[in-house]
Amino acid sequence: MARAIVPGSFDPVTNGHLDIIERAAALFDEVTVAVASSSPKSALFGVEERVEMLREASSHLPNISVGSFEGLLVEYARAHGAIAIVRGLRAVSDFEYELQMALMNRRLAPDIETVFMMTGAEYSYLSSSVVKEIARLGGSVEGLVPKSVGQRLRQKVGLQQR
Repeated sequence: MARAIVPGSFDPVTNGHLDIIERAAALFDEVTVAVASSSPKSALFGVEERVEMLREASSHLPNISVGSFEGLLVEYARAHGAIAIVRGLRAVSDFEYELQMALMNRRLAPDIETVFMMTGAEYSYLSSSVVKEIARLGGSVEGLVPKSVGQRLRQKVGLQQR
């Protein structure tokens, strides 16, 4: 049974993230979407909120589970019996950072492969940061995030602006 981890901050989960998760689910028997709880980015949503949003957004995929982790990703992957870490790439600029991380992960855990997936062209411009900025400025995030995530995003941004 081939297991994979799709890690990220997912703050919030976008349709681009969901594209990578769905494609990973088609390639692997089991996929764990892992929310990084320690991230250098300033998070809008708490870890549990991000886990809930991912569970809602991926509920149509029977071989997906969602969790969170602290510490080294390869240790989390090993604890879950994963043979691969799946990472999405939008542009060449993503590749440089992701290559560095993949090589370090290989050094730490040579038995776990990193698999890169190019995002669909329709999501190549999409990032959680862009989505949050659009929401903060009152723009529509329809088509950029799952509907349930858009509702939570509007609520969260509305609360912050009060």
